[in-house]
This record gives sequence, C-alpha cells and structure tokens, in this order.
Amino acid sequence: MPATSLDAERTYDEERFSTSGVFRSDRAKVVCGYFEPGQFIPVHAPESDVVVTVQSGTGTVREGDTDHAVAPGDVVVVEAGTERGVKADEGERLEAVLVTAPPPTDAEHDPVREGIRRGEFDPRDGRE
Repeated sequence: MPATSLDAERTYDEERFSTSGVFRSDRAKVVCGYFEPGQFIPVHAPESDVVVTVQSGTGTVREGDTDHAVAPGDVVVVEAGTERGVKADEGERLEAVLVTAPPPTDAEHDPVREGIRRGEFDPRDGRE
C-alpha cells in the first residue's frame, strides 16, 4: 500500500486541474487533486461512487442539483450515476483527495475532457 502526502504529490498546471494517482485497483482509484483558482472537473455522471475530502482551499462540489460550498476538512460523497463536479473558488487554490469506486472508465471521462476543452463546468445549463 502506498504512503504519501499531498505535499509530496503536489503539482499544478496553469491550463487545467491536475491529479497525481496514488492508488488504483479494479475496485478503487485514489488521486490527489490540485486546482488553481477557478479550475474545475466538469460535471459528469460516471457509474462510480466518489468521496471528495478537501485538504486546503475552498470551492464547490456539485452533487446532482446541489452545490456544496467546501473548505478544509469537508467530505462530500456522491453516489454512482449522480452528476458531480469539483470547482475551486476564484482567488484560491483547492487541494483534495478523491476516491472513486470502482474506477470510472475512459468513456465515462469523455464529458470531462469535453468540458475542459470548452471551458465549461456544467455544459448543460451554464452554471458557473
């Protein structure tokens, strides 16, 4: 089992959120997520549960139709098949640990890639 820290894995990208994979099996995937101000994981709905644990910064975690304002120490769980997304607040970096079970497929991440390409957090309704 890997042992690491957010400090050891930290990497930022000016263009899009970045992740550092910590663990992956057929049953679960664990990544450290790093977001510059305003960066996001676009809203999508893979067939996997996700647990988002905020380590530093503030932002929003979308769970279905609900936007949760998050800060250090907050944990948000989103069930499989439910639309979700993560966005850092403007003016502040966000760091979080994301655990998905089972790991989403590559096809389930197509909406993420498309949302990043278009610069849209939620392409359905334009909520920013």
